[in-house]
Amino acid sequence: MAYQKYIGLFFLLTAAMSLHAQKAERDLIRKGNRMYNDSVYEQAEINYRKAMEVNPKSTVAMYNLANTLMQQNKLEEAMEQYAGVARVEKEKPNLAQIYHNMGVIFQSQKDYAKAIEAYKQSLRNNPKDDETRYNLALAQKLLKDQQQNQQNQNQQDQQNQKEKQEQQQNQQQNQNNNQQQQPPQQQQQDNQMSKENAEQLLNSVMQDEKDVQDKVKKQQQVIQGNRLEKDW
Repeated sequence: MAYQKYIGLFFLLTAAMSLHAQKAERDLIRKGNRMYNDSVYEQAEINYRKAMEVNPKSTVAMYNLANTLMQQNKLEEAMEQYAGVARVEKEKPNLAQIYHNMGVIFQSQKDYAKAIEAYKQSLRNNPKDDETRYNLALAQKLLKDQQQNQQNQNQQDQQNQKEKQEQQQNQQQNQNNNQQQQPPQQQQQDNQMSKENAEQLLNSVMQDEKDVQDKVKKQQQVIQGNRLEKDW
């Protein structure tokens, strides 16, 4: 009998502790919500984290923490929190909000394919959400534009590469042509130089011959003069 009373007392104490933990969790979440509404996001984050320390499975604290991280532009941490709460959340309206916010983060990072999938997942849990439907349509358009721009860029890059290759080929061909034309020009120059040398040499020979002829004529004149004088 005493043992049974002890057991009953233990359960009563456990229930009291559980109620106390739940109250502490609710108080911390409320405080975090006030800070969030006042845009004091750092303090809101602190309170939500404390609530999660009291109850690590608190989907409310996890979701609100993710929203707070998103407001602080801590997108990777926010995405981790959203993914974590999505694994344990059971209520469809809450899941719709979670996936909607995940889509917003993906869209802000221009990862439109993942944003589209997140918005679709949100609509599966809440098909009547017009805001999510609008975001889905916008993400689909942005993805189409992104793919078209990427295709145009690829085509432009290919065209630029082709033009660059053609330019290099033309430059190489011109260099080859110049190299092939160089020996005849040099040979022609050498021939011209040889012709000039030959003319100079010929002129020199002709001048020497003229000098010799002039000298012979002078000698002949002298001899003839001597003969005349002797005869006379």
